[in-house]
Formats: sequence, C-alpha cells, structure tokens
Amino acid sequence: MKKKTALKFGSIHTRRRRKQFIYLSISVFLHVLTACAQQKDRLTNHEMQAIYNEVKTPHKYGLVMVPPDNSKKMDCPTVFRKDSLWYMTYLVFDGRGYETWLASSRNLLAWQDLGKLLSFSDEGLWDDHQKAGYNALQDITWEGDYELHPYDGKYWMSYFGGDGRGYEAGNLSIGMAYTDKDPSQAHEWERIGEPVLTSQDPNVRWWENRKLFKSTVMRDGKGLTGHNFVMYYNANGDSAQHNIKTRWFERIGMAVSDDMVHWKRYLDEPVVHHPVGITGDAIIQQIGDTYVMFYFGAFWQDREGAFNRFAASKDLVKWTDWEGESLIEPSESYDEQYAHKSFVLKHEGVVYHFYCAVNKHDQRGIAVATSKDLGNSKKTFIAPDPVTEEK
Repeated sequence: MKKKTALKFGSIHTRRRRKQFIYLSISVFLHVLTACAQQKDRLTNHEMQAIYNEVKTPHKYGLVMVPPDNSKKMDCPTVFRKDSLWYMTYLVFDGRGYETWLASSRNLLAWQDLGKLLSFSDEGLWDDHQKAGYNALQDITWEGDYELHPYDGKYWMSYFGGDGRGYEAGNLSIGMAYTDKDPSQAHEWERIGEPVLTSQDPNVRWWENRKLFKSTVMRDGKGLTGHNFVMYYNANGDSAQHNIKTRWFERIGMAVSDDMVHWKRYLDEPVVHHPVGITGDAIIQQIGDTYVMFYFGAFWQDREGAFNRFAASKDLVKWTDWEGESLIEPSESYDEQYAHKSFVLKHEGVVYHFYCAVNKHDQRGIAVATSKDLGNSKKTFIAPDPVTEEK
C-alpha cells in the first residue's frame, strides 16, 4: 500500500515538473518572439547610417533671414513650393508673442518678406497674443515637389496659440487655421474657434499637462494608423513621474484625425523623447519606404546647447533614434548659442537644411546648411544693442 502511494505521489510530482517546464518554455519562447518583434520594428545601424549619409549637410551657407531690428526674433522655418517659386512660413517674436509670416525665394537662398498670415488680435480670445503656425498636408516625398495639398477645399495650418503676453507665456494650446485662397499670397488665415488639443483636456497624459508647442500635420496615405491625418507635436509636462530633476522637458507625441478638425491623442507615451531636456519640433520626410523625423534636442544630459537630429520609422509609430553625430550644431558666430529647429528638403540633388540660428547676443534668425558647398551668405545680424554695465 505504501509503495502504491509513493508511486502515485511520484507521478503527480513528475507532472508538476513537466507543467513547470512547459510554462517556462512558453515564457522563453514568447520573450524571444517579443525581442524579435522589437528588433524588427527598429531600423538597422546600416539603414540609419545610409539615411545619415543621404541627409547630412556639412556646408553651412549662413543666414538667409534676419530681423530688421533687435526688438524682433525669427524662428521655425517651414518651406514649401508653388509653381516655380519657394515659400517660407516662419515666426516673428516681438516681445508680445509670436506671429506667423510668409517669405518667397527663387533659389532657396535669397528670401523676400511678403507679409503676415496669423496676426495678433485683441478680441479676448484664447490665441490673442500667440499664433505660431506651421503648414500642413505638404508633399513629404524626398526630392518631391513640396507643394501644399488642400483638403475639403482648403489649405491648412496647425499652430500653437495662447492668451499670455511674452515668450511662450501662459497656457499654450494647438489650434487649426485654414484658407480657401492662394497659400503663396500673404493674407490673414481663418481660424477654428477653439483649440483642438490643450494641456487641460480630460485625457491629457502626464508628459503634456503644462504646455503644447509646435505641431506638424501630414496625411497618412498608407492608412498605417487607421486615420486620414497624423499630427506630431511636442509638449511640456510633469517630469516628477520619473523622478528626474531638470529645468525643462519637452517630448514628441502623436494625435490623429479624419477631418482635420477633430483630433484625438494616439498612444499613452511620447513617440520620441530623451531622459533630460527638450526633444521637439518634428518635421517628416519620406525617403523610399522610410519616414524620417527631423527634430531638435536641447539641454540633454550628455551635451550642451541645442542641435538638430533625426529618427526613422516604417510605420509612423515606432521610431528608431539616430545615435551618431548631430546633423546641425553650434559652430559659427551666428549660431554659437543654438542651432536648432529643422526644415530639411532635397532639390535638384542638393539637400537644404534650414534652421533657427541664435548667437551669443540672443539674436535669432534663419540659416541654412547644404550638402554641396554653395558658398557663404553675406547676410548678418545687425549690430547688437550696446550693453550698459552697472557701476
């Protein structure tokens, strides 16, 4: 009797061990599958190096747009094409806030102001003192035509707005502007009455609960997200969740829409971010079947200042970050403080990398670097204001 009981106990013990082995094997198998899937989502080092080799611009041409006086600062270029001319929307800060302007060029190097697109208002609205605009629905094909495409009979622009006076002051939210007129002509664009995304929305995430900043809106022509349009935007939020102390955080997140008016957040976490400082101002180019996100970093834990970098994706959602040297970083007298905020395009075999250049006097203008040596700009900032030293 004891012998039979011992045999029965041994049989149960063996079955338990077999079950444990099976569970362990399944767990290991799933872990390997997950690791393989994650690796598949990432671009290889070879692919990332090939992108870097294609987009790098080692020749700094210099400043192409500068403010008329030291009371103003220029920022955030967005470049598009219509017919035989190039156009640039850009921001001007004058102490009160941001307005959005338009300029034109025949050769991407010499630019002429045309006038305002989004101006200050005094109507008690949410965006009276800040209107920082960025063209939407552009052809993003690398070395394509870079034209703006209409939707619903209108051209579109996303912008961040606010009712606070000063540099990016107060609550900043994302709105949408539109026009049914020629986008290459300077005129005031219409605006949807209320912001489409705010830092006070009920579904706001921890990393975007303070301020929302630059956005870029593209058409999801392949239906990768299940929606017609995708917005990438950077936001400032609470860093305490990760117990990291820094003076400022910004991270890039996603939103989606089917009509350009109603937007909803996509994913719980940012799609591109870094442990410390700013990751922001994304713009997208499509090189073959790969989407390339140009963005700027600032105040990271391993480097100083502000600089331009890139990430890449096959599906618009999972991004592989470039780990090599920056595309643009401070090196000249006109950009020795910050060299950041990209707009990158390729035309007739030459890559043009437009960026915001800030010198040690905090003068701010638009500069360009190129893949081919095109010489040097003769444009300079006007003499900095004299500093009165206290005795």
